[in-house]
Amino acid sequence: MLNQAQLVEKLHELGLKSGDKVILHSSTVSLGEVEGGPKAVLDAFLEVLGDNGTLAVPIFGKLGVLTDLVRNHPHAVHSPCPVGTIAAIGADAEALCRDHWAAETAHGIGTPFHRLAEMGGFVCLLGVDQDRNTMLHGIEAMLQLPYLNSTTRTFTLPDGREITKEFKFYPGPHRDFIGLDHRLREAGALRQLRIGNAEVRLMPASKIWELGMKWGRQDSAFVLCDNPACADCVRQRAAIASASYAKESFRLAMSSRLAGRYIPEMIENLQATGVHAVELDYIQGKSAAQYSGEKLSRFAQELQYAGISVNSLRTEYMPSDPALLLENLRNAGISTLVLPLTDGADKFQELAKDSKVILEFSNVALGGAAFSAWQKQLAPKNLVRFNPVHFVLAGEMPFLRSYGAGRFIRTMGSLDINDALWDGIPTRLAQGNAEIKELVSIVRCRNFTGTLVLGGGAPCAVAAREFCQDFQNLLANI
Repeated sequence: MLNQAQLVEKLHELGLKSGDKVILHSSTVSLGEVEGGPKAVLDAFLEVLGDNGTLAVPIFGKLGVLTDLVRNHPHAVHSPCPVGTIAAIGADAEALCRDHWAAETAHGIGTPFHRLAEMGGFVCLLGVDQDRNTMLHGIEAMLQLPYLNSTTRTFTLPDGREITKEFKFYPGPHRDFIGLDHRLREAGALRQLRIGNAEVRLMPASKIWELGMKWGRQDSAFVLCDNPACADCVRQRAAIASASYAKESFRLAMSSRLAGRYIPEMIENLQATGVHAVELDYIQGKSAAQYSGEKLSRFAQELQYAGISVNSLRTEYMPSDPALLLENLRNAGISTLVLPLTDGADKFQELAKDSKVILEFSNVALGGAAFSAWQKQLAPKNLVRFNPVHFVLAGEMPFLRSYGAGRFIRTMGSLDINDALWDGIPTRLAQGNAEIKELVSIVRCRNFTGTLVLGGGAPCAVAAREFCQDFQNLLANI
C-alpha cells in the first residue's frame, strides 16, 4: 500500500518540483491501494507543487474521482467555457482559466491548454495513455485540420450573461493518440516512471506543441490510425483528401467501374476517398448506357442522396438509338455524355443541340494527329476527352507525341487518369507508358479547370482506395 509520503517521493523522482504547473489526466485506481485514497494522491501533487505551483484537471464528462476532488475543492477555479473545461488549484489558476470562453476554439490559442505550454507547464498522465491527453486536441485546432468540425453551445458567463457561441475546429471521434507515445519518447519529450501499479508519464507541454505542430504540418493524418476497418479514421482521412483536392483548379471524378460494382459499394468507396463526383461507365458489369431511363434516374438519385454528383455518362461504343440515350440522360439529370469519336458522331451532334446535353469525344484506337483531324471534321465545337491509355494502345507516347500533335490544350474538357503498358496491361499510376505524371503536371501548370476522371476509360490495376492513394502520391511528387 502506498502512502502520501511515498507518492511525493515518486513524483519528485518523475521530475516534478515546487512551482511547476501541471495538467493531470488520471486513473487513481491504477495505482493500486493508497492509504487515504484519492485525496492522498491529490494532496501529494499539491505538496510537490507547493504554494507557487498549479494543478489543473479537465472536468468535462466523467473523468474520475480525483477530477471530482479538484472540481469541488474550495480553492478551485473553473475555466468559464462549456467545452474543454478545466478546474485548477494554485498560484496561476486564474491566469490559466481566464476568459476561456472567448477563445475561437476549445483547446487552441487563448485556452488553458495553450497557456500551460506558454507558461512552461507539464502534462502528466497517471495510469492513462495518450488517448486522454487533451493537449493534443489543441494542436489539431492550431493546425485547423480538415476533418475537424464546429460545435455551438449556449451557456452562462460568470457575470450572468447568457450567450450562444460557435467553437471552431472541435475534435470528433477516434484518434490514434497512443501512436504518438513512442515518438514523444524518442524525441526526448517524455519521462515515464512506475508508481505503484500505474505507469506515469510526464511531458513538457511546450515540447508536445512543438513536435505536434511539426508532425502535423508534415502529415495532416498524423493522429489518425491506418486501420481500414476504423470508420472514423477512414472518414477523417477522406476529409483531408477532399480538402487537398479542393485546392486544385481541376474538378475530380471517379469512374463507376473503379468505384465499385454496385451503387452502395461505389458510395462507400467514394466517401472513403474524399471524391464527390462519379462518371457512370459500368454498373454491375454492364455499360451504363444500356440501362433504362428509369434505372439511370434511380442510380443518380441514390448517389446524389449520398452527397455524390453524377459528373457524366460514358459509353465506349456508338449507341444505336442516340435520341433515346439523350432523353434518358436528360431525365436522369446527367448533363454530359462521353462518346468515342468515330462514325455516327455527327448524328449525336445534331440531337445534342436540342437536348442540351454536353458532348465530349474520346480517343479510341487513334493516334493524336488522326484524333485531332476527326475532331476538327466531325465535332469541332465539342470538347475532347483525352485518354492516355488509348494513345498507348495506338503506339504513341501520350505526352511527348499525342498531346502536342493534336494541340488538345485548347479543346480538352477532361483527362482520364489511368496507366498501362504498351500491351494494354493496366499498371499503377506512373508505372506504365501513359506518361500520366507528365500530363497531370502540364494541366496543373495551366490551371486546368476541366475534370480529371480517376480510372476513366480503361481497367485499373488496383482498387479504388489504393488508386486514390497513388493519385495523392502522384500529386505530392509533382
